[in-house]
Order: sequence, then C-alpha cells, then structure tokens
Amino acid sequence: MEKILITGGAGYIGSHTAVALYEAGYQPIIIDDFSNSEKSAVDGLKKITGKETPCYEGDCNDVFLMDKIFTENQLSGVIHFAAFKAVGESTQLPVKYYKNNINSLLVLLETMEKHGVENLVFSSSCTVYGQPDQLPVKESTPRKDAESPYGNTKKICEDILSDQVKSKARLSAIALRYFNPIGAHASSHIGELPIGVPSNLVPFVTQTGAGIRKELTVFGNDYDTPDGTCVRDYIHVMDLAEAHVRAITYLKDKKSPFYDWFNVGTGKGNTVLEVIETFEKVSGKPLTYTVGPRRPGDVVKVWADTEKINHELGWTARFSLEDALRDSWNWQLNLSGNSSS
Repeated sequence: MEKILITGGAGYIGSHTAVALYEAGYQPIIIDDFSNSEKSAVDGLKKITGKETPCYEGDCNDVFLMDKIFTENQLSGVIHFAAFKAVGESTQLPVKYYKNNINSLLVLLETMEKHGVENLVFSSSCTVYGQPDQLPVKESTPRKDAESPYGNTKKICEDILSDQVKSKARLSAIALRYFNPIGAHASSHIGELPIGVPSNLVPFVTQTGAGIRKELTVFGNDYDTPDGTCVRDYIHVMDLAEAHVRAITYLKDKKSPFYDWFNVGTGKGNTVLEVIETFEKVSGKPLTYTVGPRRPGDVVKVWADTEKINHELGWTARFSLEDALRDSWNWQLNLSGNSSS
C-alpha cells in the first residue's frame, strides 16, 4: 500500500480523507497537534476501517519531527490540511495565522525535497477569490484581495507552490479550492468536532437543534441575496474527501514540475436561511435564531463552477444538502449519546 501523509489528519476534513484513502487502497499516515481536533477522531477511524492508523502527535512547523516522519515512512505523497482556519479569529490575530499557515507549508516543502517526495495536494479555499465579480466562480476567475488574513494565507501558500514549481523543483502539486464542507461520515463515528464555540454554521445549527445552544445567530440579513443572508456552496465532506483521493492519484501520472488548481464544490449556492430550513426538515427540530450584525471578513455570495474538476479528475459531488445535514444531525445525536429514529 502506498503511504500518504495527512497533515492535520485528525481534523474534520483530514479524518474523512483518511477513510477515503483506505477505501482507495492507500495507507494514510497522520500528523496532528490536536490544537483544533480530538484524539477520538483517530478512534473513530479505527471503528470505520478496522485498522490502526499510524498517528504522530506534533506540529508541522517542527522540522525535526517532520524529518523523522519522512525517514520512518516511505511516502508517495502528502495531503496538507494543517492550518488555523477561523476567518473571524484571523481578523483579530493575523500574525498567528501568517506564522502558522505559511511556515508549516515551507517546512513541509523543504522536507519533501530533502526526502524526494514529489506529490502534494494542498488544502486551499474559495476565499482566494474574495468577493468575485461574476458567479459561478471558475478556476480562471482572477483572485482578489482576500477578505481576511486566513484567506490571504491560502493565497500566499498558492503563490509559494507556484513559485516552487517555476523554479523547476521536483514538485507536482494541486491546490484544491474548497467551498463549504459540511456533513459527516454515514457511520457517525467521525464528523465535525469544533473545539469551543464553532466558527462554522452547521455545528452551530446542530448544537442548537440538540439544545446545547439556546439560539443561533444569523450574521446579517441585509445582503444582496434572495433572502438577505449570505450564499455559500455547501459540499458534503465525503465528496470533498473523495476529491483529495482523485487528486493524489492524478498526480502519480504527472511529471514534476507540475502545478494546477481545482474548485471543489457542488456548483449550487444556498443561503444561510435555506440551510436552517433544510435542517429543520431533515431533523424535525425547529430552530430558534436571531439576526445579528454582519461579521467582518464574510464574503456575500460565492459558489463554484465545477466543470474543470468534473472533466479532468472525473470527480462530481454525489450528496445533496439534505444528505449532508442529515449526516451532520446523526453525528450530533451520536455525540449527545442519542440515536436517530
């Protein structure tokens, strides 16, 4: 089995990608510092796959640890998730985000080069487009000034990858620009598990549905959208995980140096209120919500054109918004010690 290193592999998207890698015949190796994830995710992986996933606890900025991992494992590729990711927090603590998100990529690239590992899939974001002038967003859509330091770190990291490839380094890289991942594995053994107050919409929705939070706050209802709330392209996390497997497999046939980028979304936008209504439908739980002020760093509306990834990687999103919210709700019920009826 070819070994693939997943940085941030105990996190939300990383853990689901580990499952998808197993299913495709790869052996995932995880590094995670558990600053924004729980060790229970590794236990969940074992329940789903029946296998112990090798896991190194530590920071991707640790040069010595990264060298140790590459020395102990003959890796055929890396999927790089590890990063701080809260848009709101990044506007308050920009230096924290620049230091961690950019330096961890630099350490990774140096370590890959030292050990002759060429294939890299980078976890990027639709935030690199800023507020686009035209929708849906294509890969050819110009990147704009980011709306947040978080988004800017993704933009800078993409530029680093591009420059490294231009330098004729032995690197084959793909940046996947995700839209908004939601949902959970159908087994309810892994899912989104935010530490403290969630920064994403769906955990807030499910926690409110479960009575953990009294009410949900909708940040702004006066935007230029069908119902005044922000529009996003919500993609099931297992669809996103599958896109990473397609990308790492695609790179095996590409001679370095190579760099390309793909949007990963459903191609459809939904408003915040549509998400709330769909959740109420699949869960049978009415939600209490209030409208608060707009949140700094939020883009008004964005959704993907997915033609490029559909054609070149043969990948298409399979799950609907209802599927994703149902899986999120079942995951929340599992966390709360209940089960869906």
